[in-house]
Amino acid sequence: CVRSCGPGSADFVSVAAMSLSHLPSVSITGSGLFTPPETITNAELVASLTEATSKWNAEHAEQIAAGELAERALPDEEFIVKASGIERRHVMEKSGVLDPARMRPHLDTRAEDELGIQAEMSLPAIDEALAQAGRSRSDVDAVIVGCSNLQRAYPAVAIEIQDALGADGWGYDMNVACSSATFSVQAGVDALRNGSANCVIVVNPEITSGHNNFELRDFHFIFGDACTALVLERSDDAVTSDGWEVLGTKLATKFSNNIRNDFGFLNSSESVERDPQELVFRQNGQMVFREVCPMVVDHIADHLSSLELDAADVRRFWLHQANLKMNQLIAKGVLGRLPTDDEAPVILDEYANTSSAGSVIAFHLHRGDLAPGDVGVICSFGAGYSIGSAVVRML
Repeated sequence: CVRSCGPGSADFVSVAAMSLSHLPSVSITGSGLFTPPETITNAELVASLTEATSKWNAEHAEQIAAGELAERALPDEEFIVKASGIERRHVMEKSGVLDPARMRPHLDTRAEDELGIQAEMSLPAIDEALAQAGRSRSDVDAVIVGCSNLQRAYPAVAIEIQDALGADGWGYDMNVACSSATFSVQAGVDALRNGSANCVIVVNPEITSGHNNFELRDFHFIFGDACTALVLERSDDAVTSDGWEVLGTKLATKFSNNIRNDFGFLNSSESVERDPQELVFRQNGQMVFREVCPMVVDHIADHLSSLELDAADVRRFWLHQANLKMNQLIAKGVLGRLPTDDEAPVILDEYANTSSAGSVIAFHLHRGDLAPGDVGVICSFGAGYSIGSAVVRML
């Protein structure tokens, strides 16, 4: 199903928004979450960046005075909470992040015969999701890894996870930045409906601390690490009654440079050496806020309408956890009023922005109180721009 936009339209070309009632029903039968053991508070981040920034400003004092460079702003805790709603984040390794001379994780190099770090953090989340679904590792026959950054080009992390699970079938990696989880759900639903898989694992191992820019006040607080996993099966095949039927999915993309990371395998081959600031996360935050929020509102409203639902039919919104103000504005645009914490729960204060894992963390942690028949929307949005949504109903 493809909806083409007319010339000059600001809308997306939207793909796969349909009820598909004539095809097999697919359900999410389990979810899992791996939370890294180390936590960084806003106070710790501010102390580290204050020391690093003060040193940088002192080292570049002459250029700053001459107007050749701008003085770097000092961080503060009040700014972080006001700008984002974030109070702390979990990371795979904190000492390197907080070292003012390093400001990035310090991860041990692993030998080729050792399990990779993204596969390692995926397994606990997968096992939790399988336990909820009443399934074992051997039941899995498809693994889709969706995340913002992959630790290597190949072999695919998904195939490594498949091997670690002892599973048959197939696996592949995909990257649609913060929407990687919802895009992976769409791919898993398609595989189940077309018969190419019977038990799909969607897993999102996000080590966002590795792509974050901890050197600048506007970015250093944004991200945290986590891994989520979902089990998807045809509803008739499920062995648990505690599932969520996928009523429909909707994906959309529109090119934008406002969120960007230019790290890639061609960097070493380029004629001009890159500015290191280009090889990590960067964004024009104000432009992203202005452009993305109305797009997501329209996306969710159109998706619900295509399923003959409206906002009043939705019991809960599990939105991408990027920024508290964005989530509030998007939910307000859909509902026509500010949402309650119950309607649109937030996990930013504890986890920060975990890229594609964020909306699934919200789903995993805030669905236990709902009742059969309740409808919810899992929605992500981010670089690309990319937007993905899955409308689900508790069985």
